Amino acid sequence: MIALPAWLRRKAPMTAPLSPSIGEGRRVYAIGDIHGRDDLLGDLLEMIALDNEARGAMPAHLILLGDLVDRGPCSAQVIERAMALAHTDPLARFVKGNHEEAFLMAARGHVRATHFFRQYGGAETAASYGLDPRECRAMDDEELADWMVDNVPQAHVDFVEAFEDGVEMGDYFFVHAGVKPGIALHAQSPDDLRWIRGEFLDYRHGHEKMIVHGHSISEDVDEQPNRIGIDTGAYRSGRLTAIGLEGTARWFVQTGAESGV
Repeated sequence: MIALPAWLRRKAPMTAPLSPSIGEGRRVYAIGDIHGRDDLLGDLLEMIALDNEARGAMPAHLILLGDLVDRGPCSAQVIERAMALAHTDPLARFVKGNHEEAFLMAARGHVRATHFFRQYGGAETAASYGLDPRECRAMDDEELADWMVDNVPQAHVDFVEAFEDGVEMGDYFFVHAGVKPGIALHAQSPDDLRWIRGEFLDYRHGHEKMIVHGHSISEDVDEQPNRIGIDTGAYRSGRLTAIGLEGTARWFVQTGAESGV
């Protein structure tokens, strides 16, 4: 992504409509942070398939909003399932989260990144690739980095590396963490798209598009006039959330909860 000069980025027109539309002739399901809960992902995909069938024939786009890995017990299995989705569903798209960023650096043997990776749920990810948790605790960061290089399949690394920074569709922008207020979408920094929190969450004015994001956990869907947060802490709550969109309609599909329209 090419960074524009500050004078060109300073004032971005904020023109998102009051009733955003995903566009004609498509249906979209976007899934929040999975964090190694392959069981919940399997359940939610089944629920989405049933919901999609009940709503009638229409091309259905699936978007995963990042943080597939860490914290939960089955990160490797989530990546395998996502790879299978990519192979069988040409409309499936994948957004890179901050945990993917740390995972990729650890899997390439970056020692400093491995320290961060370990602190934020990476030990569970390593366990999903076969590392005994007791051995992981006994390893220093350099040893763990070497282990990751030797044991995470290159196919997984290549697949996750190809994740997108964000997905624009209709009047919506799908991203992991959020956007920096006042900056045009095409000029956003990948760091902000994957890591931003307070500055984005506290912003009360409009963005160019309605922002659908994960990254910041809320007990239930966090639906605001300028953004919709769908990270419901699946790894600890058992509630994995998807937003469904068609035209100007929106609804939610969740594991461990009644679906709402």
